[in-house]
Order: sequence, then C-alpha cells, then structure tokens
Amino acid sequence: MTAPRITVNGTEAPISPAAPHTTVLDFLRERGLTGTKEGCAEGECGACAILVARPGTNEPTDWVAVNACLLPAAALDGQEVVTSEGLATAGASGTPGTLHPVQEEMAVRGGSQCGYCTPGFVCSMAAEYYRPDRCAHADPAEGAAPGHGPNAEGTDPEHGPNGFDLHALSGNLCRCTGYRPIRDAAFAVGTPADEDPLAQRRAQSPPAPVATEYVHEGSTFLRRNTLDETLWLLRERPDAVVVAGSTDWGVEVNIRARRADCVIAVDRLPELRELRVGSDAIEIGAALTLTEIERRLDGQVLLLAELFPQFASRLIRNGATLGGNLGTGSPIGDSPPVLLALDASVVLADADGERQVPLAEYFTGYRRSVRRPGELIRAVRVPLPLSRVVAFHKIAKRRFDDISSVAVAFALDVEDGIVRKARIGLGGVAATPIRALTTEEALEGRPWTAETVEAAARVLRTEGTPMNDQRASAAYRSAMLGQSLLKLYAQTTEAVSS
Repeated sequence: MTAPRITVNGTEAPISPAAPHTTVLDFLRERGLTGTKEGCAEGECGACAILVARPGTNEPTDWVAVNACLLPAAALDGQEVVTSEGLATAGASGTPGTLHPVQEEMAVRGGSQCGYCTPGFVCSMAAEYYRPDRCAHADPAEGAAPGHGPNAEGTDPEHGPNGFDLHALSGNLCRCTGYRPIRDAAFAVGTPADEDPLAQRRAQSPPAPVATEYVHEGSTFLRRNTLDETLWLLRERPDAVVVAGSTDWGVEVNIRARRADCVIAVDRLPELRELRVGSDAIEIGAALTLTEIERRLDGQVLLLAELFPQFASRLIRNGATLGGNLGTGSPIGDSPPVLLALDASVVLADADGERQVPLAEYFTGYRRSVRRPGELIRAVRVPLPLSRVVAFHKIAKRRFDDISSVAVAFALDVEDGIVRKARIGLGGVAATPIRALTTEEALEGRPWTAETVEAAARVLRTEGTPMNDQRASAAYRSAMLGQSLLKLYAQTTEAVSS
C-alpha cells in the first residue's frame, strides 16, 4: 500500500501528518485552502462544501458536493477533490484567475455580502451546474435572468428555467445576503462550455477505490478492497467504528470529541454498492448514498421518493447511506419508518455468511439491534409488489434540513374499498423506530372510509411512548400521529375525486 494521498485541485497532497480523525476541512485549511470554512461542524450549514469525483449515474463521473467537515481526510485516499479555489482555476476557460461561471453569477447578482458562506454555496451550485441531466430539463430560455423565463410567475419556484434544482442548495445557509440573489444566480447559469475541463472530466472514470492502511499515533484508518477482506478484518477488530458517509460519526468526532482506535471504511465496497430490481424484491446496497438510490430508482418506489427530499439536505444525502442510518439505530432516523412501512428486511453479513432479518425485528432498544459484533449490513431488501397508497409525513420545525419531531410512513393496499393490508412505520415516539401494529389491525379488513380512519386515528395517537423534549411535547407528538392518518385519508379521497 502506498502512503495515502488526495488529489486536490489537480495536485496530489499527502494526508500525513494528519491524524486519522482529521477532517477534510482541516486537511484543506492546513494547506492554505481557506475558502473551505467551518460554520457548524455538523453538516448543517454547508460552508465547508467541496466537490468530489464519484461514479456517475448518467456519465462515468459526477461532481458531487459533500460536507468536508464530516469526512475524515483518510476516507478520500486516492480520490479527487475540487475546492472553491480550484473552480476559479478550472473554470469554463481553464485560465487561471478566471472566475467560474457559477462564481461570476454569484458576484454580478449580489449573492455574497460577508462572503463566509459563499464558497460553500458556490461548490454546491457547481455540483448542480455539472449535473449531466440538468440541461435536459432546461427551458429554451435557460440562462435568462429570473423574472424573464417560464418561472417568472412562480409556477415552479424550486426549479429554474435552466433546469437548476434549488434542493441542491438545501444544505447551505446564509444569514446576511438573503436567498433571492443566490436563487437568481442559480437560475441564471447556463450550460458548461465545451472546453470546460471539469465538464470534460465527467467523460472519464473517477479514481478507483484504493486499499488504505493509515496509522498515526496509535490510531488506524483502514479500507479493504473486498467485502470478504472487510468481514475478516471486522472479526479481528470487532471494536472498530464502521463508517460510510461519516455523516453521523463526523458529528461525534467534531462536537463530542470522540476518537476511535480503529475506523474501517466500507463506502466504496462494490458488494455494498449494488442495486438490483428483481421479480419479487428490490435489493439496495447498504453503501449506496441516498442520492445514488434516488437517481437510480427514479421514482420506482414512491415511498422512498417521498422520503428523499425530506431527508436532511442534498449535501448530506450525497454521503449518507441506508446502512449507516440503520446502523446507528437512532429512533429519529428518517429512513427506518419508511422501510418498516415497506416491510423491508436487512441482510447482515459476517465472515461465516449471511442472514436476513425483518426490519420489524431488527431494533432491540435505544441504539441497539440484533446485529452482532463483526456483522455488517450488506443490503436492504424491499419485497414486491409495492403498496399503492403511500405517504411519508415528517413533522419538523423546518421544511428541509431538520430533525423530525415525528415521522410517519404509510403503505396500504386498498382493494374494492377495503383495506387489505396496512403497514405503518413510526419514528420519534419510542426508544426505537416501531410499527404501529395496533393501528394496522384497526385498519385491515375494514372499509377505507372516514369512520374507519377516524377510529384508527384515535388508536394511532396511543402508539409508542412519546416524550417531552426540545423538539416537541409528548401531547403534540400523539396529536400529530392521529392527524397524519387523517391527512392521508384526505389526500387519497382528493386524488380519487380529482
């Protein structure tokens, strides 16, 4: 194995002497790339956003924006990174000192005042600028100033005439400029020029994952090339912290100053990055990011399609995985309620083989599960066919990029006016994500009518053991459970009558 290195703005840089827990943010700043800023240190503000070359959905390579404050630098061994400084050098003309088109629009449209958050906005905006299928959804008037394109009357305020999706900026916060000029800049960017080196880079494969063994002052960061090697390593080091996108562990490192003697990365294992759609199930690799799952499924699983826009932010979804979200065992994770409603199972693997566990039997207590030392979540299986009446209701204080107070996922089969099957997943109302089993029984075999729903909603209010905390009171959580079922019924009747 060679000494770990990262290619930053076209130049290789050794990770040493950084400690294994050193974040990409600190790694970059120590090398003078101070455009990458620390704001929150937990992936919520986006001031630290950078671009990483990753396997693409429609092209060999996608430029993906991620939070540099969460990723350990060792996790990018052998990988290719572009910062806001690199964008200026590798802009449309490739001439050093020339502003990148995204930077140019931010400047001329007043998208920056104090400038602290601006480099992060620019990197997130650049990732969307280079998204290959963005231009396919652009209006012929794309690039026109806001107010002069098809969105002039606000018919679709979150998508520009140039195909720009404002959700790309959902993980970036600004507290002085205001968002309108930033939105103006996003909706004004055109298409990458033919000579744009970062656009041309998409046609080549991203750097292949490399095996990493980085030891510094008693701490170790490890990455193996295959699942088998990783599972044997986990048997030898059952105390190791397993990371994929590091969106949870990175917060522990930054905010709680946690350190690990050994960290094992699984995010690039090919066996954990497969997505298969079969005749009886969809199998989703545990190390696929939520963005990758979203784009590869392309709406095939409606309940997941409802989940993704509400799960944190695009910056987080570019790193977060289903395996990580289930592995942490958090009772307020957004994916477990949805997967419970989908009747999903987890595939657990260790050096001796695999076993499949229904997700409803996976959680055993607060942040505890049936997963044994040395076991790894390899995949999530969703059985087919899928229910047709589905919804995901996330009750939170902000529309995006927030922790849920209550999360409710529904998947119902209604045939000839009768509820044949009901699955309801709940988050934020117990020590673990749970199925609303009593409410499911109150619905199954009964007519899908207002009377049935109102009675079941009263039952749903009693599910779980909600508590009072800073996000919501127990009474509020209970009320929201019942209200969510009433909302689902109202939505389904509106759909039938429309």
